Amino acid sequence: MDSSLNLTDKASSSTKLVADGSDKSNALNQQGSLFDKEAVMAKRPSTVVETGLSEQLLLQLLLKHILISHVVSVRQLAEKMALSGGIIQSLLDHTKTLGWLENRQSSTSGQMRYALSALGMSEAEKAFKQAGYLGIAPVPLAQYCDICLKQTSRNTVVVKELMLQRFSELMFSDELIATIGPALNSSKPILIYGAPGVGKSYLCRHLNLLFGDDILIPSAIEINNIIIQVYDPQLHVLSTREQQQDNGDTKLVNLAHGYDPRWHLCQRPLLVTGGELAAEMLEVNFDVTNHTYKAPLQLKANNGILLLDDLGRQKISPIALFNRWIIPLEERRDFLSLPNGQHFEIPFELILLFSTNLAPQDLVDDAFLRRLGYKIKFEALPLELYQKLWFKTCADYQLDCHHDLFTYLVEQRHYVDQKDFLPCLPRDLLSIVSDQIKFNQLAPVVTQALIRFAWQHYFVHSTDNPELDKTQQDSTQQDNKLNEPNEPNNSRSQ
Repeated sequence: MDSSLNLTDKASSSTKLVADGSDKSNALNQQGSLFDKEAVMAKRPSTVVETGLSEQLLLQLLLKHILISHVVSVRQLAEKMALSGGIIQSLLDHTKTLGWLENRQSSTSGQMRYALSALGMSEAEKAFKQAGYLGIAPVPLAQYCDICLKQTSRNTVVVKELMLQRFSELMFSDELIATIGPALNSSKPILIYGAPGVGKSYLCRHLNLLFGDDILIPSAIEINNIIIQVYDPQLHVLSTREQQQDNGDTKLVNLAHGYDPRWHLCQRPLLVTGGELAAEMLEVNFDVTNHTYKAPLQLKANNGILLLDDLGRQKISPIALFNRWIIPLEERRDFLSLPNGQHFEIPFELILLFSTNLAPQDLVDDAFLRRLGYKIKFEALPLELYQKLWFKTCADYQLDCHHDLFTYLVEQRHYVDQKDFLPCLPRDLLSIVSDQIKFNQLAPVVTQALIRFAWQHYFVHSTDNPELDKTQQDSTQQDNKLNEPNEPNNSRSQ
């Protein structure tokens, strides 16, 4: 029965989409072939049993959708729940027998529409009180665990040639690249430490460049009829392939091809958390207002990268944090619990990175440091790389800079003030230079006066030395003269 209804829905929808000829059907076939790998892992269900969910849970979700929408068609419910028309129709038939549903006048396209009866509204309100989740149908926990293990990033071996190719635009030393690469092939977490501004967070945010593939992330998972929302549009980035086929008509017509639409095809997640991290963010959270369950950070970051920035400045202590993750780090599985006391297990398939400006030995003892595997120190750039980064940043800001000006920056600023060649400085200093040029209507050329101004207002200077203050005041007065605005008509030509 379900398969015949499924085919009926396909035929009625296809009539509208194939009016222009066979080109569109060919396009659908080509589109289906784009997702062959995903379709094997997450096969589209055609019956209630194949969803892996109880009929009771699906009926409650169906009632809540109808209650919010008032009047709906099979097609609309299929889109809201990401299930086939055949499954939706079988659920509607069941609700009719229970007296929860009423037929309404068909739409202009001839589709039957449905609304809740008084008894159905009562049941829908009960369903909302039990669970507030309203969205795509979840996937069962067992299926999630199976697919999560199949698409682990550990299946991709990071080699030197790949790293150099993907990081060609990033200014990091060969020694650092040679250390980070093997660490990514390790199954242990990585601790990155060093002074502020040496590029720790910058590198971590670009590690996903190494993989370049897409993974399936469920909208939600189900554990004993409890739904936990996993997909977060603010954290997960849809794949370009998903965006190309994210078309309601295509999804409904092409029911026989592609992967289960309860899953989202996304780029490997990169989640960054800093000082705001608290212990409760690592557990399943229950919203008492909306009666919904939210997934913890590590569940949202599965198959991707989780960066804990500024380690040692969180609301949770480093020791408590490591104690929480001793078993997941060693056994690659995490144990979670629900507020009602139920416990369940999920894979811990992610690259875990810790970043800190503090000395590692001041955070935890040697026993914890051993479990981290790699401890990688980031340092300032060598002069050659710093020069390359400076002129690349000038090009990004569309600024002209003579090599003599770079020599002045190094000899009269860095060496005199004993400042390291930090990767953050070109971007920060040239940003101030660009602001001055815009404000004073100057030509887009870096000058000594602009560099002096940026340097003075970027670094915090001591006021204990009156002679130094006088020198800075004289420099500021000279800069003000040099930065006087040109005539508006001549500013660009000069």
